[in-house]
Amino acid sequence: MANEFKFEIVKSIAALRPTNENGWTREVNLVSYNGAEPKVDIRDWNSEHTKMSKGITMTVQEAKLLIGYLGVALNE
Repeated sequence: MANEFKFEIVKSIAALRPTNENGWTREVNLVSYNGAEPKVDIRDWNSEHTKMSKGITMTVQEAKLLIGYLGVALNE
């Protein structure tokens, strides 16, 4: 029996890019995959949030570190 892939957008955080000509939007969300602890997720989604592109997923702690590093790097 094949494993079913499940996801739930727990919280929408921001849209980083407006919807493109194909109806997809780059978003930052808090997403739970297969019932696991939600993670910060950056990727493109279709308008119904039923399909997703490749993206990046990180823990909340990793996201906080990244925000700190970007703040330092972009203010140099």
